[in-house]
Amino acid sequence: MARPSIFWYDVGTVERTGPHATATRAPEPAPRRAGTASWWARAFSDESENARVRGEQPENVQVSAGPPADFRRPARPVATVRLGRWLLLAVFWAGLAAAVLPWWTHTSPRSLHGTPAVLTAGARVTGLVGGYVLLVQVLLMSRSRRLDRWIGGTRLLVWHRELGGFLVVTVLAHSSLVVVGYAATDRVGVTSEVVTLLTTYHDMVSAVVATGILTGIGVLGIRGLRRVLPHEVWYLLHLATYLILLLAYGHQFANGHELAEPGPARYYWTGLYVLAVGAVGWQRVLAPVAVNLRHRMRVLRVVPEAPGTVSVYVTGRRLDALGARAGQYLRWRFLTSPRWWQSHPFSLSAAPNGQWLRLTAKAVGRYTADLDRLRAGTRVLIGGPAGEFTADRRTRPRALLIAGGSGIAPIRALLEELPPRPVVIYRASHPDDVAFRQELDWLAQARGADIWYVTGSRDDPGPRRLFTVDGLRELVPDVVDRDVYVCGPPGLVTLTVRLLRVLRVPRRQVHLDPFEF
Repeated sequence: MARPSIFWYDVGTVERTGPHATATRAPEPAPRRAGTASWWARAFSDESENARVRGEQPENVQVSAGPPADFRRPARPVATVRLGRWLLLAVFWAGLAAAVLPWWTHTSPRSLHGTPAVLTAGARVTGLVGGYVLLVQVLLMSRSRRLDRWIGGTRLLVWHRELGGFLVVTVLAHSSLVVVGYAATDRVGVTSEVVTLLTTYHDMVSAVVATGILTGIGVLGIRGLRRVLPHEVWYLLHLATYLILLLAYGHQFANGHELAEPGPARYYWTGLYVLAVGAVGWQRVLAPVAVNLRHRMRVLRVVPEAPGTVSVYVTGRRLDALGARAGQYLRWRFLTSPRWWQSHPFSLSAAPNGQWLRLTAKAVGRYTADLDRLRAGTRVLIGGPAGEFTADRRTRPRALLIAGGSGIAPIRALLEELPPRPVVIYRASHPDDVAFRQELDWLAQARGADIWYVTGSRDDPGPRRLFTVDGLRELVPDVVDRDVYVCGPPGLVTLTVRLLRVLRVPRRQVHLDPFEF
């Protein structure tokens, strides 16, 4: 196995520590080797000076005295499920065609004569398309593990975002065309027609409420606004999507010209609603209940990693049967006041080992700031695991891993399952912000990895030079022949992807885990 290398890359100086180090001056002390002094022991040792315990250890928890698990064999790469993805796209377009087909078969060309008729026809088509896309959005939100593996977490997020914007535009177009088209047909003003619609048609008020909620979600979903919203607000807004589904169902079947009478169209749309509600009920209610009853998880320990960053160790029954992989995330709900009703997604920061799971989070809000107050024994509910940021998605024998801030969590876990001799670039604002220092040093020794700690301001010469085409090529000359895993803030991810495209790294070799979930 190749010897590991540890580097500091800060304001233009580089320090290398190791058996054959010839270092230049560095502004911070070189990281010390952890050796096999067992970083894992702090999860269980009362003598660890770095461990901060809240409460007592849960009862009936058996902990081995040795390491949690040996390094796994490097996961065999699997091809992305392209066939499944194309099949889903084909099903989507076929379903959309079937949704609009009733209007097509019941509308003669002669009926589309004049502006009012064309506007009304446009209202019906946009209503059918909007209803269909709403159901697809609900399916995408159902947290299906099969969809996650077929489509991929990043692509699923893109689909959800793009369809969401299209849905808002389509529903607003439908509302506008209904009012203007009916007003033109009745030869009355728009205001008068709005009053008539609200007071005469069944479930029209519920449709207006659903449109208002959907528009609000769409506006707050703009990236600039979404980033400043608390996660709790965004979570509640997305829960309102189910209310939109309920309100839309009544409106669509009460006022939809093509669905008012029994027939194939009505049965088809009923089947779509049953499928959407069934998927949500199974994936978001029944399956999580079964998982949590099986594993019965509790907090084992809370350990500080860096200023404002803590790791939470969670234990439970039969964790080896959970099916989690390094690089994946789970949605964690800690049953303690006042945040028992919230679940947040956090990546695993250590490969699953059958004894405990570990999440690591930086205090960036009220929820994450409260994690260091968790007491041992606190009940934990989970959802997942999910995500395709895993070693089995690789296509090449070697890997480059780039992390920024708390994005080091899944990167650190991946080091246990990726093939030997990876290169790691870890971006942090200050050396004190570096988490898992000893673990990374130990992993570098065990896996023959080269680890670069890149600290300082983005305007400092070192970081600025590194994140350029020449800087990245100089640091990793064979970057084109590696899979590249990137996790960090949106700015870091965007910049890295841009550099990789210039370097002509094939897209299939780039794996992203952006902070968007």
